[in-house]
Amino acid sequence: MKIQSTLKIMLFSQYFIWGCWLVTFASYAMGTLKFIGSEVGFIFSSLGLAAVVMPPVVGIIADKWISANRIYIFCHLISAASLYGMSTIADSSAMFWMMLLNAVAYMPTIALSNTISYFSLEKNGQGVLDFPSIRIWGTIGFIIAMWLISFLGFEVSRNQLYIASGASVFLALFSLTLPRVVSSAKSTKTTWLQKTGLDAFVLFRQKNIAVFLLFATLLGSILQITNTFGNPFLHHLAALPGAENSVIARYPSVLLSISQISEVVFILAIPFLMSRLGLKRVILLSMIAWVARFGLFAYGDFTSAIGVSMLLLSMIVYGCAFDFFNVSGSMYMARVAGEEMRASAQGLFMTMVNGFGLYIGSIISGHVIDYFTVNGVQDWSSFWLVFSCYALILAAVFWLVYRGESQESGQVSSASQ
Repeated sequence: MKIQSTLKIMLFSQYFIWGCWLVTFASYAMGTLKFIGSEVGFIFSSLGLAAVVMPPVVGIIADKWISANRIYIFCHLISAASLYGMSTIADSSAMFWMMLLNAVAYMPTIALSNTISYFSLEKNGQGVLDFPSIRIWGTIGFIIAMWLISFLGFEVSRNQLYIASGASVFLALFSLTLPRVVSSAKSTKTTWLQKTGLDAFVLFRQKNIAVFLLFATLLGSILQITNTFGNPFLHHLAALPGAENSVIARYPSVLLSISQISEVVFILAIPFLMSRLGLKRVILLSMIAWVARFGLFAYGDFTSAIGVSMLLLSMIVYGCAFDFFNVSGSMYMARVAGEEMRASAQGLFMTMVNGFGLYIGSIISGHVIDYFTVNGVQDWSSFWLVFSCYALILAAVFWLVYRGESQESGQVSSASQ
């Protein structure tokens, strides 16, 4: 099998696993297990905790002591076991710890899959420019998984976890066929701070970068809210009188998958917009798109053509909201950091967004939905409007406070200097 085909299968499976449950687990937890919003938010906060700690630790081990392949296989076996364990639990506290175990195992595999891909491509005379056409299969895998779970009627069933667990076992076994990534045991002059990525915190000395990272954390707190609570919300709309005649209401995950499809489209526009508008305006567009994403959710429904159109438009605008921030922010961090700190800067950005931001957002959003719940019935419109207003205020403050890209691009030295 050609190396590109092998990597496509790996990345398809990598994100297929996540797509099986990430978007629909909250519907299972709230609809079947009867967890309340704050319990669901607390459970999902484990993803943020794992994102802060595990990727750099596993990255160091893979670079110096154990091959990335072996760690990758081990992590997916642990992930498979924890996903199965999640299917057997009906207590929210126990579910948090099992989800945390899964996150500790799964989150590092995202970076490891990239490492294996880059190494394999270079070993076969190809380069990083060949990676995007392979990485797109990860998005395809995520979408196919969402469709599968939806069409099988598993959105509120533990069966989604069984399928994800089985896919994890398959990927662990398939990974035995991947080219072995050779770890380097040679001593280097890198410091402990550089190895852990903590040297990137020197970037906070520059006010403009510190302000950007602060806003990155604040915006990161809302990035996963629709992934967590979007599916339960659509199930709520599907149960309302008048929605029974809507075909699309029967398959909420299929509708949500339009969000992932839109990502593929909007990401292509980022280089053009960054060169024409600059970072500040592109990030502002992302924040405004989040205002629209939440606002359209607040007024969308399955009972009218206008309501369905609002839901569809919300899915489409998600690509702009998510990609314009994540990708442009990553590009900005690559420019302002020196070459010796570029990887650490990327790690810092992801830690602020997917670590601290996700943790804060999960906890707060869970309590907000509980606040708008009376006698077990959620007021979803008010819930979404709260975060739409939050994004609007954040956009206004960002425009007033953030001065734009600094001119010291590439001049930031490492912490050791």
